[in-house]
Amino acid sequence: MSDFDHFVGTRAVSDQHAFDTAALTTWMDQHVDDFEGPVQVEMFKGGQSNPTYKLVTPGKSYVMRAKPGPVAKLLPSAHAIEREYRVMKGLAGTDVPVPHMYALCEDESVIGRAFYIMEFMEGRVLWDQSLPGMTPEQRAEIYDEMNRVIAALHSVKFAERGLAEYGKSGNYFERQIGRWSKQYVASVTQPIPEMDKLMEWLPANMPASAKDESRVSIVHGDYRLDNLMFHPTEPRVIAVLDWELSTLGHPLADFSYHCMSWHIPVALGRGIAGLDIAALGIPAEEDYILRYCERTGIKDVTTLKRDWNFYLAYNMFRIAAILQGIAKRVEDGTASSAQAKASGDTARPMAELAWSFAQRS
Repeated sequence: MSDFDHFVGTRAVSDQHAFDTAALTTWMDQHVDDFEGPVQVEMFKGGQSNPTYKLVTPGKSYVMRAKPGPVAKLLPSAHAIEREYRVMKGLAGTDVPVPHMYALCEDESVIGRAFYIMEFMEGRVLWDQSLPGMTPEQRAEIYDEMNRVIAALHSVKFAERGLAEYGKSGNYFERQIGRWSKQYVASVTQPIPEMDKLMEWLPANMPASAKDESRVSIVHGDYRLDNLMFHPTEPRVIAVLDWELSTLGHPLADFSYHCMSWHIPVALGRGIAGLDIAALGIPAEEDYILRYCERTGIKDVTTLKRDWNFYLAYNMFRIAAILQGIAKRVEDGTASSAQAKASGDTARPMAELAWSFAQRS
């Protein structure tokens, strides 16, 4: 068994995440075009935050994303599945591949929580960043495709897609640092000194590039290999998934988050630090950054390199806050994955890694 087998495939729906299938079937009959039941429900193994279900009918399959419970029992701003639905619907037809959106239900009386229904797509989700079993050439193609898609996302003219009001304008990093600081404080289970230091250091050390209000794009918020679905045989992304944290914001926040993999040890999860990436055919981080700059038209690469440690520290702080939120949900009994406890336990080492980059900045 690989370290990622617990994320792959489906399983029976746990009692904690069960719902009234008959009520869902009735709702889908009214709101999903060409729907024909009955529905058999399975649960995807991956995803600690929002439970994700496979809905199998005699004619086709669907995917349902749901909040883990009623809004009243959830952290503020968390589990924003309605935003996922809106942004994917808006991106349909752009160079950013997304599944077809069928319908959104924010009426909690239907199955006890908000949810949406989208297209089920057949493809590959690649969980291991080192891409075992591939040739160096194949790995290079996968990484270049990831780079192409995030560059395409940051180049979307979002106002033309009906997403001009998708996020607040101005002070993106200041607001994000404030948001994740508050969420961390609301979900502390054990004190992490590095998080307290970062909550002070980050707002006081923002570089000018982070304050550049001309840089605004749709940001995914969790753009990484395993939130992409690739074609079954080709090195081509057919769907970008898990848009819960998306908003309008600074594209370098999003891109530097994606580049954290080069700095996160394999043991900490979803990283390639310490691997012989040249032998694997995975591009060096510097080359990957340059390719993104070429695709998005960024000219001032020198300034980006100078500010890079701030961006990494910020993103690792943000991830540590998210992981602490998972730890809190484990404690409260609302986490939706068997691996949630293990994820929550990595909040402290992630915060320590973030602080190490802050000290290098």
